[in-house]
Amino acid sequence: MKSVFSLLPDQASEFARQIDHLYLFISAVSVFFVLLAALLVIVFAVKYRRRPGDKRPEPPHDDSTLEIVAGSGLLVLLMVMFFWGAKLYFQGNQPPKDAMEILVTGKQWMWKLQHPNGKKEINTLHIPVNQAVKLTMTSEDVIHSFYVPAFRVKNDVLPGRYTQVWFQPNKEGTYHLFCAEYCGNEHSRMVGFVQVLSQEGYEKWLLSSGGTAAGAAAATGGGAAQESPVDAGARLFAEYGCATCHHSEAGALGPNLAGTFGAEQMLMDGTSVIADENYLRESI
Repeated sequence: MKSVFSLLPDQASEFARQIDHLYLFISAVSVFFVLLAALLVIVFAVKYRRRPGDKRPEPPHDDSTLEIVAGSGLLVLLMVMFFWGAKLYFQGNQPPKDAMEILVTGKQWMWKLQHPNGKKEINTLHIPVNQAVKLTMTSEDVIHSFYVPAFRVKNDVLPGRYTQVWFQPNKEGTYHLFCAEYCGNEHSRMVGFVQVLSQEGYEKWLLSSGGTAAGAAAATGGGAAQESPVDAGARLFAEYGCATCHHSEAGALGPNLAGTFGAEQMLMDGTSVIADENYLRESI
């Protein structure tokens, strides 16, 4: 549905609705206190203006009770905003374990996307409705920023690093995709679309061969273009003979890599980290 007074973009995900509630609450509180302050300034300016014959009164005494009550009320209000915002922040940075993962690569000036089955597309992202989607993003050149206003999600896309963003669309349709970080002369043209399909429509699209370079390659026998990242990793692992050192048998020269991704790894200083995309990239 359209947001309040159509001042905000469409709400095309559950997260968008929650973000808008917080935004409108903070806006309402801000407007209330701005109007209250303006009203008090006018009232006090009129009531306590200097008049002919006025004598300077005694200095006013502090009202500790009023200060404590007002300060406590403002503190509670600010804490409500803080914890509400923190809850949404952590929620937006913890994708569900069953989320569908799509690889995103930013490049001057386009978005390249690859689905779990290896199918690729440029500047248009097809996803199923009511399905959690996690985007693992990196850049080939400069800093970009992946931004879909209808989902209320935005995150930087960095060269040499992996960042993530996730969302769960709840309404079919076509929504704008922008780069929200200035990335060069053609920055304003680095736009695209997110097309949310029904589950049946998405499955049909995955099986189709038209509309993308990957689909065209598959239709002409270029199956390698459809190779998924997992399959590509397995192929490279075998081609470069990585199993020679990294195997589970005793006496292996390198650590066993089975089950490494996503697991907790102990470091030499006694601390631990999760072996995510960035950990593996830096280790390699």
